[in-house]
Amino acid sequence: MQQNWLDKAVAAVAPRAGASRVRARLEMAAMQQAMMHYDGASTGRRTDGWRRVSTDANVAVQSGAARQRNTARDMVRNDPIARRAKEVITHNVVGPGIIPRAKAKTDEATARYEDLMVRHFDTTDIDAAGRHDLYGLQQMVMAAVVESGEALVRRRRRVAGDGLAVPFQIHVLEADFLDSRVDGPQPNGNSAVQGVEFDVRGRRVAYWLFDEHPGGAGWKLPQSRRVPAEDVAHIYRADRPGQVRGMTWFAPVMLMMKDFADYRDARLMREKIAACFTVFEEDADLSQPGPLGQKQNAAGEEVDSVAPGMVVRLAPGRTVKFASPPNVTGYNEYVRSIQQGIAAGVGITYEALTGDLSGVNFSSGRMGWLESHRNFDSWQQHLMITQMCRPVERWFIEACGVSGRVDPVSIGWTPPRREMINPSEEIPSTRDAIRSGLETPSSAVQRLGRDPREFFSELAADFKVLDDLGLTLDCDPRRVSRAGLTQARPQGSVLPGTDSEE
Repeated sequence: MQQNWLDKAVAAVAPRAGASRVRARLEMAAMQQAMMHYDGASTGRRTDGWRRVSTDANVAVQSGAARQRNTARDMVRNDPIARRAKEVITHNVVGPGIIPRAKAKTDEATARYEDLMVRHFDTTDIDAAGRHDLYGLQQMVMAAVVESGEALVRRRRRVAGDGLAVPFQIHVLEADFLDSRVDGPQPNGNSAVQGVEFDVRGRRVAYWLFDEHPGGAGWKLPQSRRVPAEDVAHIYRADRPGQVRGMTWFAPVMLMMKDFADYRDARLMREKIAACFTVFEEDADLSQPGPLGQKQNAAGEEVDSVAPGMVVRLAPGRTVKFASPPNVTGYNEYVRSIQQGIAAGVGITYEALTGDLSGVNFSSGRMGWLESHRNFDSWQQHLMITQMCRPVERWFIEACGVSGRVDPVSIGWTPPRREMINPSEEIPSTRDAIRSGLETPSSAVQRLGRDPREFFSELAADFKVLDDLGLTLDCDPRRVSRAGLTQARPQGSVLPGTDSEE
């Protein structure tokens, strides 16, 4: 390492200090070399502007969650691309609903619980506002999670006199109901993070919720109250370990979508300008009347106009020029590139976001579809089923116990069906997987969004009708093979609906 003039001067006057300066410079150079092993850790012109902070997830969320949330809502209200992204995610994760299925020790108990769930979950009795059934509330929660980053579901306990099949209802709340001012150590020895209270062991014990939406039309900020965590389901996507609050899913693409919306408006104005047919008349002699200014508007002002097939004789000294509108090419390529980035940022495909299938063949469409559904399946399981449906399941079982129904029961949740892209290929592959033991009939039925027990009961009932009527159809694999031939049966076997051995 070369010494500069200052190093040499210091070394000449104070050798020990000079040696210390050289040693420090060598250590600094070694540190710089170590950092340069990773380009992202380097400093310089290329990395200027990067915000590399070491704050935890909650500080990062707290610094801009409310503003990001409000911006995302404005985008959904006014930007068709943002609204479409929200709808694609919501409809694919929830669709017609994630359906609960009860399983008890006896068929009688199972049927009783199924009847209770149909009477309570499939009606507006489950909604404290009386507007939606359970599946409409699921869709509302998922939409709020995408747009605002999180949603709250609060249990409202009811009494038998309310006339409900099960004495509880749920109330869906926006993230604004959480009082973020409750933060830090609490008088009871617990700690709080942005309205969520934890005990000394780090368990969620309470949520501080406003009585009313703080953005309502009231003249004062509503009061927040402590609500036990057992009565609240908090649904959000945790992007980092230890994250307590959610962030809008539009955060990575928010600026891109704003710039893109401004660009669309500018291009629209440019198209309007390009569509204008402007004529400029040059008059060297202002004393002579022009041939174009022969009409007047309501204010008495001369109005120039050009009519189809018009023949004009210009006076000496007069000329006419036409404006050259701006060129408007290259728009589609740029729009497609930006929309691909937006789709990637929110976790869906470009085709799903825009509906543009012009550049898709079957293979590429299927690959994109399968990749999207990995995201949808993950969000179904880790957000909706785990964070919303399981608490609702627990509240349902507890309410049934209060009502005197104490039979042990477990509840499974069946996501909505996935439409097949090519049934002529997918159905045979599913059949082969079942026949080879790689998949069960129940799992195949569940993938179609059906409850296996209900499906097979319905199938058995249909076959019984066919047997009672003495009908044999190609859809009955017990009697007809895939080739349309009568199935071979072991000696001595008797088919349902027959009176003798064959």
